[in-house]
This record gives sequence, C-alpha cells and structure tokens, in this order.
Amino acid sequence: MELYGAIEAGGTKFLCAVGTGPGDLRAVVRIPTTTPEETLGRVVAFFRGFRSELRAIGVGAFGPLDLNPNSPAFGTIPTTPKPGWSGVNLLKPLQEAFRIPIRLETDVNAAALGEGCWGAAQGLETFVYLTVGTGIGGGAIVHGRLLHGALHPEMGHIRIPHDRERDPFPGVCPFHGDCLEGLASGPALEARWGQSPESLPEDHPGWELEAEYLALGLIDILCVLVPERIILGGGVMQNRSLFPRIRWWVKELLKGYLPAPVLRGDLDDYIVPPALGDQAGLLGALALAMDKAPLG
Repeated sequence: MELYGAIEAGGTKFLCAVGTGPGDLRAVVRIPTTTPEETLGRVVAFFRGFRSELRAIGVGAFGPLDLNPNSPAFGTIPTTPKPGWSGVNLLKPLQEAFRIPIRLETDVNAAALGEGCWGAAQGLETFVYLTVGTGIGGGAIVHGRLLHGALHPEMGHIRIPHDRERDPFPGVCPFHGDCLEGLASGPALEARWGQSPESLPEDHPGWELEAEYLALGLIDILCVLVPERIILGGGVMQNRSLFPRIRWWVKELLKGYLPAPVLRGDLDDYIVPPALGDQAGLLGALALAMDKAPLG
C-alpha cells in the first residue's frame, strides 16, 4: 500500500504521521523539539519504519524558511529565536535517509492547504489561514495557489495602530515590539495581564482588546487580498468568545467599505475556526506529500 509521510515541525514539538488522507492518518507520534540532531534523528527513525511503503514526505515547519529551490540554502531556517536552530537545514537529513520527494512549506501555508483540501476552505480559491498562539503567522492561497513572494508571507509582523495612552504595553516582538504578534500573541497576553490566556476568564477586558487588535490585523490583510474566507486557528483562538468579538470589530472598522457579498451580514461564515481543528497543519503536510500544493 502506498503511504505518505507528514511532519508538522514546531518550536515545541514535531508531529509525524503516515497515511493517505484525513480518514487514514495513522501512527501519529509527538517528538519534543530539542536539539536539531536529536529531533531530526528521531523523525528519520520514525519514518524508517515505513520505508518500503513511503512515496513522499511533506513538511510544514516553523520559520522563517528559505523556500527557494534555486537557493544554496534551500530548506534552511536562516534565523530563529529557537536556540540552536538558526542555520539548520530541515530537508537534508530526510533527503539523505530517503530517496523520495520531500516537500517543504511554512506551517501556516501547510495548514491553509489542509483546510483547502479537506476543511473550512473547500471549494474556495482565495483564502487566508491565520494562527494565533505562541506567535502569529499567516498562510494564504490566492487563485488556488500558495502565496509566495521574495519570501513567504509574514502576516504576524504587520504594523497596526497602537494607542500607547490607552494600552501602554510595549509589545513582546524582539524585532518590532508592537507589531500584531507583539501585541496579540499568546506570550503578549501573558506578559500584559500576568497570567496565561488559558486562565483569563471570558469576561476579562483583555479579550476585547485582543479582538480589536486581531481585527485591525485582519483589516490590513482583507484590504490587500480580499479573501473569500478567513480561518483563525491556534491556541489563543480556543477561546471561542473571540470569534463574535472579532467579527463585530471587523464590521465596525470596515465601515461598509469593500462591498463584497461575503462581507455582508454578521460574518459568521466568513471568519471561522479551522474545520480540521488542531490537525490542520499535520494534514496540510500530508497534502504537500500528496502533491496537492500548486505554488505561486
């Protein structure tokens, strides 16, 4: 039987699996992200158990990443706050161990692909997947193709209005301070309020500020791409009370501009959680392996 491998490579864990689709995702293993040598060694060891059946492996990874196949650093993480991982090539150990196609994408582009193939964006040609968790990142499919430019999208680092009198919090991004990620990621919530997002009660005023900041970021993305749907995933979005707040703020900030039919009404079907839940990234990596990812 032909099988495909999937790797969701994150800063805290690597999820690995083999299968043929959402209904056939087997042997899922969680590998803590420690040193590159140990982590990637365990990944290779896992897939060796399926060597005779594997046809390809897809990798959705934290970044930034060099995704240019013509670059000598293709497959490398150029720089990252994760200690020891700057300059690491994610593809090389897999390519050396397996003589099969190894396909690489950002974790958020992979999640977008998964939702397009099997989730909340099926049948759509232009949509955005934004994850709000330890960081904020966005992937996009535009006219049916994964969006790439000179690099991959970095939606978490767009700049949004920040009223420092109302919110004196400086932000947590080591590069920009108060970019979207600096103000609205999970670590930003914890640093601002002194407790983890999971422990903040739903009526805490921090959630309204969080919804406003996320809506400001979505407005920027919306005005550039005008996607047919926006999917919001990640740990922070486990607080489902954020969705109606964000939808309200988006309507309020748009002021009736962009008269697209999808932006009428209450936006319940426009700004949505991932239908694949926390498996969007892993299934997106599987879709990469199955070569379901036309590139821009």
